[in-house]
Amino acid sequence: MAKKALCIGINNYPGTHMDLQGCVNDAQDWAATLAARGFKTTTLVDGQATKAAMVAAMADLIGKGAKGDTLVITYSGHGTYQPDENGDETDGLDEALCPYDLQTKGEALTDDEIHALFAARKAGVKLVLISDSCHSGTVTRAAAAPAGAETRPRFMPMGMWLPKASLPKDRAGKAALTMAAPGGASPLLGAHSNKLGDLLLAGCKEGPNNFSYDARIGGRFNGAFTYYALKALKTQKPDATYADWHKAILKYLPSASYPQVPQLVGTATARQQKIFA
Repeated sequence: MAKKALCIGINNYPGTHMDLQGCVNDAQDWAATLAARGFKTTTLVDGQATKAAMVAAMADLIGKGAKGDTLVITYSGHGTYQPDENGDETDGLDEALCPYDLQTKGEALTDDEIHALFAARKAGVKLVLISDSCHSGTVTRAAAAPAGAETRPRFMPMGMWLPKASLPKDRAGKAALTMAAPGGASPLLGAHSNKLGDLLLAGCKEGPNNFSYDARIGGRFNGAFTYYALKALKTQKPDATYADWHKAILKYLPSASYPQVPQLVGTATARQQKIFA
Protein backbone atom coordinates (compact mmCIF):
# COMPACT_ATOMS: atom_id res chain seq x y z
CA MET A 1 0.00 0.00 0.00
CA ALA A 2 1.85 3.03 -1.29
CA LYS A 3 1.55 6.66 -0.16
CA LYS A 4 2.25 9.22 -2.87
CA ALA A 5 1.71 12.95 -3.22
CA LEU A 6 1.83 15.64 -5.88
CA CYS A 7 2.29 19.20 -4.57
CA ILE A 8 1.81 22.10 -6.98
CA GLY A 9 2.57 25.75 -6.23
CA ILE A 10 2.59 28.63 -8.71
CA ASN A 11 3.57 32.21 -7.89
CA ASN A 12 4.68 33.36 -11.32
CA TYR A 13 2.07 33.90 -14.05
CA PRO A 14 3.93 35.47 -16.98
CA GLY A 15 2.01 38.12 -18.89
CA THR A 16 -0.87 38.46 -16.41
CA HIS A 17 0.46 40.98 -13.84
CA MET A 18 -1.24 38.75 -11.25
CA ASP A 19 1.75 37.06 -9.60
CA LEU A 20 1.40 35.60 -6.11
CA GLN A 21 4.02 35.13 -3.39
CA GLY A 22 3.06 32.25 -1.10
CA CYS A 23 2.21 29.35 -3.39
CA VAL A 24 5.68 27.88 -3.87
CA ASN A 25 6.18 27.97 -0.10
CA ASP A 26 2.84 26.17 0.25
CA ALA A 27 3.87 23.37 -2.11
CA GLN A 28 7.21 22.91 -0.40
CA ASP A 29 5.59 22.94 3.05
CA TRP A 30 2.97 20.36 2.06
CA ALA A 31 5.66 18.18 0.46
CA ALA A 32 7.86 18.31 3.56
CA THR A 33 4.93 17.49 5.86
CA LEU A 34 3.77 14.58 3.70
CA ALA A 35 7.31 13.22 3.29
CA ALA A 36 7.63 13.17 7.08
CA ARG A 37 4.47 11.05 7.13
CA GLY A 38 5.88 8.46 4.75
CA PHE A 39 4.73 9.81 1.40
CA LYS A 40 6.81 9.76 -1.76
CA THR A 41 6.37 13.31 -2.96
CA THR A 42 6.68 15.13 -6.26
CA THR A 43 6.58 18.92 -6.53
CA LEU A 44 5.81 21.18 -9.47
CA VAL A 45 6.55 24.85 -8.86
CA ASP A 46 6.39 27.92 -11.09
CA GLY A 47 7.89 27.16 -14.53
CA GLN A 48 7.73 23.41 -13.87
CA ALA A 49 3.95 23.63 -13.53
CA THR A 50 2.89 24.14 -17.14
CA LYS A 51 -0.49 22.76 -18.12
CA ALA A 52 1.15 19.85 -19.93
CA ALA A 53 3.32 19.05 -16.91
CA MET A 54 0.37 19.24 -14.50
CA VAL A 55 -1.68 16.91 -16.69
CA ALA A 56 1.22 14.47 -17.05
CA ALA A 57 1.98 14.45 -13.32
CA MET A 58 -1.66 13.92 -12.35
CA ALA A 59 -2.08 11.19 -14.94
CA ASP A 60 1.07 9.43 -13.71
CA LEU A 61 0.11 9.63 -10.03
CA ILE A 62 -3.46 8.49 -10.57
CA GLY A 63 -2.70 5.93 -13.28
CA LYS A 64 -0.16 4.11 -11.12
CA GLY A 65 -2.33 4.09 -8.01
CA ALA A 66 -3.35 0.60 -6.86
CA LYS A 67 -5.99 -0.66 -4.43
CA GLY A 68 -5.11 0.41 -0.90
CA ASP A 69 -2.86 3.28 -1.98
CA THR A 70 -3.33 6.77 -0.55
CA LEU A 71 -2.80 9.62 -3.00
CA VAL A 72 -2.68 13.30 -2.09
CA ILE A 73 -2.79 16.23 -4.51
CA THR A 74 -2.24 19.76 -3.24
CA TYR A 75 -2.69 22.86 -5.39
CA SER A 76 -1.76 26.41 -4.46
CA GLY A 77 -2.24 29.07 -7.10
CA HIS A 78 -4.90 31.04 -8.89
CA GLY A 79 -8.33 29.68 -9.66
CA THR A 80 -10.32 31.00 -12.61
CA TYR A 81 -13.29 30.30 -14.84
CA GLN A 82 -13.92 30.39 -18.57
CA PRO A 83 -16.85 29.98 -20.98
CA ASP A 84 -18.24 26.43 -20.92
CA GLU A 85 -17.80 24.70 -24.26
CA ASN A 86 -19.76 21.47 -23.79
CA GLY A 87 -22.95 22.73 -22.14
CA ASP A 88 -22.58 20.89 -18.83
CA GLU A 89 -22.47 24.01 -16.66
CA THR A 90 -25.75 25.68 -15.65
CA ASP A 91 -24.02 29.05 -15.26
CA GLY A 92 -22.24 28.71 -18.63
CA LEU A 93 -18.79 28.73 -17.07
CA ASP A 94 -16.16 26.05 -16.44
CA GLU A 95 -14.11 26.36 -13.26
CA ALA A 96 -10.37 25.88 -13.75
CA LEU A 97 -6.91 25.83 -12.21
CA CYS A 98 -4.30 28.24 -13.55
CA PRO A 99 -1.04 26.68 -14.78
CA TYR A 100 2.19 28.63 -15.13
CA ASP A 101 1.66 29.12 -18.88
CA LEU A 102 -1.96 30.20 -18.54
CA GLN A 103 -1.54 33.45 -20.46
CA THR A 104 1.34 32.54 -22.73
CA LYS A 105 -0.34 29.31 -23.88
CA GLY A 106 -3.88 30.55 -23.35
CA GLU A 107 -5.20 27.42 -21.65
CA ALA A 108 -6.43 26.78 -18.12
CA LEU A 109 -6.84 23.28 -16.66
CA THR A 110 -10.63 22.95 -16.52
CA ASP A 111 -12.82 20.93 -14.21
CA ASP A 112 -13.86 18.78 -17.19
CA GLU A 113 -10.22 17.91 -17.94
CA ILE A 114 -9.46 17.14 -14.30
CA HIS A 115 -12.54 14.92 -14.09
CA ALA A 116 -11.33 12.95 -17.12
CA LEU A 117 -7.91 12.45 -15.51
CA PHE A 118 -9.45 11.18 -12.29
CA ALA A 119 -11.82 8.85 -14.10
CA ALA A 120 -8.84 6.57 -14.80
CA ARG A 121 -8.45 5.83 -11.10
CA LYS A 122 -8.59 2.19 -9.99
CA ALA A 123 -11.08 1.03 -7.38
CA GLY A 124 -9.80 1.09 -3.80
CA VAL A 125 -7.48 4.07 -4.24
CA LYS A 126 -7.94 6.64 -1.47
CA LEU A 127 -7.64 10.22 -2.69
CA VAL A 128 -7.25 13.45 -0.73
CA LEU A 129 -7.40 16.79 -2.55
CA ILE A 130 -6.14 19.97 -0.90
CA SER A 131 -7.00 23.20 -2.68
CA ASP A 132 -5.58 26.55 -1.56
CA SER A 133 -7.03 28.65 -4.38
CA CYS A 134 -10.16 30.69 -5.00
CA HIS A 135 -13.28 28.93 -6.17
CA SER A 136 -14.87 31.90 -7.86
CA GLY A 137 -15.05 35.66 -7.67
CA THR A 138 -15.44 38.96 -9.45
CA VAL A 139 -12.92 41.12 -11.23
CA THR A 140 -13.66 44.00 -8.86
CA ARG A 141 -12.93 42.11 -5.66
CA ALA A 142 -9.93 40.34 -7.18
CA ALA A 143 -8.28 43.52 -8.41
CA ALA A 144 -4.57 44.04 -7.79
CA ALA A 145 -3.81 44.55 -4.12
CA PRO A 146 -2.81 48.08 -3.08
CA ALA A 147 0.82 48.88 -2.33
CA GLY A 148 1.92 47.40 0.97
CA ALA A 149 -1.08 45.09 1.26
CA GLU A 150 -0.50 41.85 3.14
CA THR A 151 -3.21 39.80 1.41
CA ARG A 152 -4.29 39.04 -2.12
CA PRO A 153 -7.09 36.81 -3.43
CA ARG A 154 -5.94 33.77 -5.39
CA PHE A 155 -8.36 34.44 -8.22
CA MET A 156 -7.47 35.11 -11.87
CA PRO A 157 -10.12 37.10 -13.80
CA MET A 158 -10.85 35.88 -17.32
CA GLY A 159 -9.92 39.26 -18.77
CA MET A 160 -6.35 38.84 -17.54
CA TRP A 161 -5.60 35.83 -19.73
CA LEU A 162 -8.28 35.01 -22.29
CA PRO A 163 -8.12 36.81 -25.67
CA LYS A 164 -11.07 39.15 -26.23
CA ALA A 165 -12.45 36.89 -28.95
CA SER A 166 -12.86 34.09 -26.39
CA LEU A 167 -14.54 36.17 -23.68
CA PRO A 168 -18.31 36.06 -23.22
CA LYS A 169 -20.24 39.06 -24.57
CA ASP A 170 -22.13 41.64 -22.56
CA ARG A 171 -25.55 42.98 -23.54
CA ALA A 172 -23.94 45.47 -25.89
CA GLY A 173 -22.17 42.65 -27.71
CA LYS A 174 -18.74 43.63 -26.40
CA ALA A 175 -16.22 41.43 -24.59
CA ALA A 176 -17.28 41.12 -20.95
CA LEU A 177 -14.15 41.85 -18.94
CA THR A 178 -16.27 42.04 -15.79
CA MET A 179 -19.31 39.97 -14.93
CA ALA A 180 -21.25 38.53 -12.04
CA ALA A 181 -19.45 35.69 -10.30
CA PRO A 182 -20.61 32.17 -11.15
CA GLY A 183 -22.04 29.76 -8.64
CA GLY A 184 -18.73 27.97 -9.22
CA ALA A 185 -17.10 25.06 -7.54
CA SER A 186 -13.45 24.30 -6.95
CA PRO A 187 -12.09 22.63 -10.10
CA LEU A 188 -10.89 19.80 -7.88
CA LEU A 189 -14.43 19.21 -6.62
CA GLY A 190 -15.34 17.98 -10.09
CA ALA A 191 -12.85 15.15 -9.62
CA HIS A 192 -14.05 14.35 -6.11
CA SER A 193 -16.11 11.17 -5.65
CA ASN A 194 -18.18 10.44 -2.57
CA LYS A 195 -18.74 6.93 -3.92
CA LEU A 196 -15.01 6.21 -3.83
CA GLY A 197 -14.47 7.85 -0.44
CA ASP A 198 -12.55 10.91 -1.60
CA LEU A 199 -11.91 13.95 0.57
CA LEU A 200 -11.51 17.57 -0.47
CA LEU A 201 -9.99 20.01 1.99
CA ALA A 202 -10.42 23.50 0.57
CA GLY A 203 -9.40 26.95 1.69
CA CYS A 204 -12.77 28.62 1.21
CA LYS A 205 -16.46 28.07 0.50
CA GLU A 206 -17.93 27.46 -2.93
CA GLY A 207 -19.75 30.16 -4.83
CA PRO A 208 -19.51 33.89 -5.52
CA ASN A 209 -17.01 36.09 -3.72
CA ASN A 210 -15.27 33.35 -1.79
CA PHE A 211 -11.51 33.60 -1.86
CA SER A 212 -8.40 31.91 -0.54
CA TYR A 213 -5.80 34.51 0.36
CA ASP A 214 -2.11 34.92 -0.31
CA ALA A 215 -0.73 36.21 2.98
CA ARG A 216 2.43 37.26 4.77
CA ILE A 217 2.48 35.76 8.25
CA GLY A 218 5.46 36.15 10.52
CA GLY A 219 7.48 37.74 7.71
CA ARG A 220 6.98 34.78 5.32
CA PHE A 221 4.50 34.35 2.48
CA ASN A 222 2.05 31.45 2.49
CA GLY A 223 -1.56 30.78 1.71
CA ALA A 224 -3.47 31.68 4.85
CA PHE A 225 -5.26 28.34 4.64
CA THR A 226 -2.06 26.32 4.15
CA TYR A 227 -0.32 28.10 7.01
CA TYR A 228 -3.11 27.48 9.51
CA ALA A 229 -3.92 23.99 8.25
CA LEU A 230 -0.33 22.91 8.84
CA LYS A 231 -0.23 24.73 12.19
CA ALA A 232 -3.39 22.89 13.27
CA LEU A 233 -2.03 19.57 11.99
CA LYS A 234 0.91 19.78 14.38
CA THR A 235 -1.50 19.76 17.33
CA GLN A 236 -3.35 16.61 16.27
CA LYS A 237 -2.92 13.27 18.03
CA PRO A 238 -1.64 10.25 16.03
CA ASP A 239 -5.17 8.82 15.74
CA ALA A 240 -6.83 12.14 14.83
CA THR A 241 -9.31 12.17 11.96
CA TYR A 242 -9.82 14.60 9.09
CA ALA A 243 -12.89 15.90 10.94
CA ASP A 244 -10.72 16.61 13.99
CA TRP A 245 -8.21 18.43 11.83
CA HIS A 246 -10.85 20.52 10.09
CA LYS A 247 -12.34 21.51 13.45
CA ALA A 248 -8.89 22.63 14.60
CA ILE A 249 -8.37 24.73 11.44
CA LEU A 250 -11.64 26.54 12.10
CA LYS A 251 -10.17 27.87 15.34
CA TYR A 252 -7.95 30.07 13.14
CA LEU A 253 -10.09 30.75 10.07
CA PRO A 254 -12.09 32.75 9.26
CA SER A 255 -10.45 35.74 10.90
CA ALA A 256 -10.64 39.49 10.55
CA SER A 257 -7.56 39.42 8.31
CA TYR A 258 -8.53 36.35 6.29
CA PRO A 259 -12.34 36.09 5.88
CA GLN A 260 -12.34 32.61 4.39
CA VAL A 261 -14.08 29.50 5.68
CA PRO A 262 -12.15 26.26 5.04
CA GLN A 263 -14.28 23.33 3.87
CA LEU A 264 -14.07 19.58 4.33
CA VAL A 265 -16.03 17.73 1.64
CA GLY A 266 -16.62 13.99 1.85
CA THR A 267 -18.80 11.29 3.35
CA ALA A 268 -19.14 10.86 7.10
CA THR A 269 -17.03 7.70 6.83
CA ALA A 270 -14.28 9.46 4.91
CA ARG A 271 -14.23 12.35 7.38
CA GLN A 272 -13.57 9.89 10.21
CA GLN A 273 -10.53 8.36 8.55
CA LYS A 274 -7.15 8.92 10.19
CA ILE A 275 -5.23 11.81 8.65
CA PHE A 276 -3.01 10.74 5.73
CA ALA A 277 -3.27 7.09 6.77
